[in-house]
Amino acid sequence: MVEDNALEEFTDAEISEEFFEHFTIICDAKQSPIRIDKFLIDRVERISRNKLQAAIRAGSITVNNKTVKSNFKVKPGNVISLILPDPPRGDDAVVPQNIPLNIVYEDEDVIVLNKPAGMVVHPGIGNHDGTLVNALAYYLQNPNLPVKEGNNNDRAGLVHRIDKDTSGLMLVAKTDYAMAHLSKQFFDHTIERKYHALVWGEPAEKEGTIDVNVGRNPNDHMDITAFPDGSNGKNAITHYKVLETYYYVSLVECKLETGRTHQIRVHMKYIGNTLFSDKRYGGEKILKGTLFSKYKFFAEKCFQALPRQGLHAKTIGFMHPTKEEWMQFDSELPDDMKSCISLWNKYLSERKTALNL
Repeated sequence: MVEDNALEEFTDAEISEEFFEHFTIICDAKQSPIRIDKFLIDRVERISRNKLQAAIRAGSITVNNKTVKSNFKVKPGNVISLILPDPPRGDDAVVPQNIPLNIVYEDEDVIVLNKPAGMVVHPGIGNHDGTLVNALAYYLQNPNLPVKEGNNNDRAGLVHRIDKDTSGLMLVAKTDYAMAHLSKQFFDHTIERKYHALVWGEPAEKEGTIDVNVGRNPNDHMDITAFPDGSNGKNAITHYKVLETYYYVSLVECKLETGRTHQIRVHMKYIGNTLFSDKRYGGEKILKGTLFSKYKFFAEKCFQALPRQGLHAKTIGFMHPTKEEWMQFDSELPDDMKSCISLWNKYLSERKTALNL
């Protein structure tokens, strides 16, 4: 039997936290001059002319690697590149639900919110309601909210996601232009995202970069794994820095350059520092420490304090779509991570006292 949490985490066809498509169209040698928005509307599935024009204004559609205007006329041999929000999947309409949202910033273009651990981001198998998108559908009773073309709005406003049991900051687009602009920033890796992760052990290097492909395990569809030889998966890059160490666990800052599903969780396991209490990747077992029953009892208290993976999306920074100024937001660690870290900090202090350090 597969648990609901697992089903929620693997509903995306693409292994990515970012929702966009990147593809190229080469104009035929006999192509007659025609406005680029008219040219593309017949060639891109499930997208309106308004959304195409918003993407063009945001610089998400280029011709021969140069930005153009909506009235640009395509010519034979033109190479058109598109970076667009990913179209929806599924046929069920999202039901608006009055679910509290912790909004830290909002204007006419974007929302920055702090997602609690345990909240699923968008509807999927086993999670048809009670999601962040259901909450947004209720909160934003707005016909201009960017909804992916198709039969539903199951990812309304979302340009990225974080796992159900990861807490922290998320960015939501409220207009087509903001959606296109932010999607382009994610694609260009100019969005700044920093996570705090509580991991087992201490990384061999105090700081470094993990540049290892991440993707589905060919032998187990429900498993995401690292491919150090690059034979499979997609390019994934995480920059990390140890912030504090508590003898058997450490608090690590992880800065994402790419945003693959479970990237931090898989990368930290790859270097031998599995996230604390991460059930999917074995972090719910004691991976570092002694065999004494007193220590096992203490570790169990820590698991009870933090019964989900120790991962929090702490910082997000982006170029505002219309204000054209850099905006950055930071959040405090949630109470469960604070409680767990406090226990480990106390353990470290008592150990130092016992050893007269």
